[in-house]
Formats: sequence, structure tokens, C-alpha cells
Amino acid sequence: MINSYYILENGEKTGPYTQYELMDMGLDIHTMVLSPLDEDWQQACDLPEFNEYFEQQGYLFPTATNLASFWWRLLAYLLDYIIIIVIVAVFFIVLSIILSLTGGSPILTDDESSTKAEPILNLVGILAMISYHSICEATSLRGGLGKKICKLSVVDANGMRISFSKALSRNLGKILSSMVLGIGFLSIFWDDHRQGWHDHLAKTYIIKH
Repeated sequence: MINSYYILENGEKTGPYTQYELMDMGLDIHTMVLSPLDEDWQQACDLPEFNEYFEQQGYLFPTATNLASFWWRLLAYLLDYIIIIVIVAVFFIVLSIILSLTGGSPILTDDESSTKAEPILNLVGILAMISYHSICEATSLRGGLGKKICKLSVVDANGMRISFSKALSRNLGKILSSMVLGIGFLSIFWDDHRQGWHDHLAKTYIIKH
């Protein structure tokens, strides 16, 4: 039977099963499977015929065909950057209004105070970007709104949503990627898995779906 599969259960070979019988059994991504089209045992997640089944379970496996290009990632980043700028601007406008209504000093009163406040504003912007991306990547969104619009997702090697700690390390790693003329981002062009330095650091992938 061309559609006969065997699996390892407690170290023992069991089967044969059809593809659909395995899915009805609740096949796990790490289950070792012997495909009728291969002589070697493989993890279920490495068999393309089960990709759709695992996607329905919430897995989005990074493959050679769905890894996001540099340009899609750049577009998503620009969209997220605009969103963050708007959020930060609205925050400071609301804060200024509250301070003026309560008799406090305005945040920015003249060119000199604006110059002094610039480093603080830059720091707030960086922290906002890191927090925004880290939180969004650790949720079911698997990325910021820009990635959602571009249909991109941040996943680990198993196609799963990443944890907040991994998302935080990934976004802190962008500081490293930005060094030396941004070569850590440009490496996406020639990297086999289209990963930037920060992706390698957190062991994450960006896929388009």
C-alpha cells in the first residue's frame, strides 16, 4: 500500500496506518514516522504531506518556500515603525494636555528644551519598539501589526509561537544587527534561511503565509 505509514511507539514499530489514520490518532510533530516513500525514519514535522494538518494545529513550519524575503520584512518593519511613531506621538500629546490642564509645565516649551529632550524621546522610542515587538511576537499575532498586514509570522524551528523571553532576546538582538552599517539585517539577503543576526541569536524564522 502506497499510503502505509509506520510509527515508533515506546521504541516499537507499529502500523501500518494510512495518512488519515495517523492524523485521527493526534499525530505529534516529534513522532518518528516511516513513510512509504522513504527508507529512513523521520519526524512527522519533516513530512510535507502532514504540513496542512499541523498548520491546523497552530504550527507554521519554516521551509525553503515560505521564508520571508528581505523586502517583505522591510515593508512590515516600516508599517510597524509608523504605528509606533503614532502611538508615541499620541502619548506625548495626551500627556502635554494633561499637564497643561493640571497646571504642570509643558513637556516641550522651546527649541532649547526640545534639543535637551531629544535623547529621552529617542530612548522612549527604542523602548517602545522593543516592547511592542516583543509583546506582539509572543502572542497569537506572532508579530506586530505590520507583519500581520503583510501575512508574516515569527516562529521557532518547530513552527510554534515563541515565548516572550525569546521575543525579547530577538528584539534586543536587533541592536547588534544594526551595528556595522546594518549588516546584521542585510545578511537576510544571503543567509540560507533568510535570517538576520537577531534571528540566529533567538533561533527564530520569519515566514510568509
